[in-house]
Amino acid sequence: MTEHEEGASCPRCRVGASHGQVVGRREIAVFGVSGILLIAGVIVGYFTPYPFAGTALLLAAAIISGYDVLKAGFLALIRLRFSIAVLISIAAAGAFLTGNPAEGATVLYLYAVAEFLEEYAAGRAERSIASLLDLTPQIARVRRDGGEVTIAVDDVGVGEIAIVRPGDTVPLDGIVVAGASSVDQAAITGESVPVAKEVGDAVYAGTRNVDGYLEARVTKPERESTIARVAALVAEAQSHTSPTEAFIERFSRYYTPAVILLAGLLVVVPPLAFGVPFLEAFYRALILLVIACPCALAISTPVSMVSGITTAAHNGVLIKGRDSLEAVGLARVVVFDKTGTLTTGRLEVDGVVGFGVPEAEVLAVAASLESRSGHPIAEAIRRRAEEEGAVLLDVEEFVSIAGRGVRGRIGGAAYALGSVALFAEPGDNAWQAAYDRLESEGKIVVLAGTASGVIGLIALSDVVKKDAETTVAALRARGIRTVMLTGDNERVGEAVARRIGIDECHAGLLPEDKVAMVEQLMDRYGLVVMVGDGVNDAPALARANVGVAMGAIGSDVAIEAAAIVVMEDDISRVAYLVALSEKTVSVVRQNVATALVVKLGIAALAVFGLVTLWMAVAFGDMGLSLAVIANALRIGRLDTGNPP
Repeated sequence: MTEHEEGASCPRCRVGASHGQVVGRREIAVFGVSGILLIAGVIVGYFTPYPFAGTALLLAAAIISGYDVLKAGFLALIRLRFSIAVLISIAAAGAFLTGNPAEGATVLYLYAVAEFLEEYAAGRAERSIASLLDLTPQIARVRRDGGEVTIAVDDVGVGEIAIVRPGDTVPLDGIVVAGASSVDQAAITGESVPVAKEVGDAVYAGTRNVDGYLEARVTKPERESTIARVAALVAEAQSHTSPTEAFIERFSRYYTPAVILLAGLLVVVPPLAFGVPFLEAFYRALILLVIACPCALAISTPVSMVSGITTAAHNGVLIKGRDSLEAVGLARVVVFDKTGTLTTGRLEVDGVVGFGVPEAEVLAVAASLESRSGHPIAEAIRRRAEEEGAVLLDVEEFVSIAGRGVRGRIGGAAYALGSVALFAEPGDNAWQAAYDRLESEGKIVVLAGTASGVIGLIALSDVVKKDAETTVAALRARGIRTVMLTGDNERVGEAVARRIGIDECHAGLLPEDKVAMVEQLMDRYGLVVMVGDGVNDAPALARANVGVAMGAIGSDVAIEAAAIVVMEDDISRVAYLVALSEKTVSVVRQNVATALVVKLGIAALAVFGLVTLWMAVAFGDMGLSLAVIANALRIGRLDTGNPP
């Protein structure tokens, strides 16, 4: 692996310097042409009477395929910053100079192809976190001089009154001073249902006013709003360097100069101390240099990772980098967002209770009252009524009470449907025990009643995804602890966690709270994988060692912040991802161990002149490289239905 050098042109350095680019036709053409030249050079050089022509073809293949590596090595060398690219370049040049052009060309080609595949798999397509700020409107309606004016959001001062009508997006953080409504806060808290807002309640920039009129006193300027802080948290979290990347960079700084120094000593010391002929010592040093060339070591990790990455892509999981795939296999904690990740984010009626009236009548009355509402609860009730064939009744004198419920007359009788707050004088509280029981189960409970009292309860809940329980069980079977973070209240969160089998639940969290919790888990357990889908998850996705975004329902921001994206809304892919990563890590360890053992063994023999250059090439480099590649291909045979 080439070291990240300032100004270097190795593929990985270009990835870091050119976000938003993708692998183009030029790269594909380069490796296609150089591959043809390499094959032609071997054939011409070894199977025809024109070895010079074969060498020329191999040199062309080496220069074309290894241009980036050679340039990176040259730039590093003139700055006396030895990278692995320097060692690869020296080894390739030495192979050519000692009459082994096929070795030199192949070393450069294989290494460059490995970097190319990694770059291609990673994608390099990262968009700006500025898209977070697109969630907030550019203009705001504010009250000034007794009237209403429309101005740019950044011109609104703290303390001014912002006007938010039904359907509007809240422009700035503030406190409600007039009106009442339900506000969809999913973009900030991830809550599955809109939250009732009344005078004194806080509202956040980027949230959507559902059905009422609000006036809010602005408490923070645009640059300090909650959504702006989310953007800042994402940017800050992305600045953290992974431990694996830092280790590789440190290793490459010391490994290359150490090997070059050892080879230099092998050229000088034996002739001076033991009378070994200079050319023989030089030959041994070159063998050592070729053996020490980290091609097999360098390829063993990226090829294994690319094999895992491409296998995952064929199974609906996009992995942006090999460090992320490796980290998943080493992590012992997986953190889940609730809404949209473990649950569908869609409310459904899962229980109707009648008090003195049939349950069907309670459902019919509720659906009739909700026929004029667009609230998610209303939609769920209407769906259930339609499924059961309930006949909707005519409603007169319909009134919607923002944040509480609805009222109307059916057949001359007054009915109400909504929260407990709608029933100022509930009268007979025989329904209370059933209400408390349903609430304790983490369900949303709606009361239906008349002027004389409550006639029934309707329980709704956010539907748990069908594979959530089996996914969590599969993770626990692998010794992985599961944690759930949610913006919902503690009662709802704990109920969902119990049902799915989550080990640990933390509820009532804002985006910055989720980041803090992820950091605490990292302190306690080390590597942490975060799985989420929404904008509210973006900071935590970016801060975790590995962020996994549910792509089908995930926001663009969450996908950008995440290192891994599940392309379909399939939570079971998380268990598959862990199995794939663990297998990949196992193969990487096998490859590294094999490479080290073989190289050290042949290097020891080379010092004493017991190994020839062709043996070093055949067994210590090319053969070893092919062996680790073949071993890496086993990753593609992972059984997706029964992960190991």
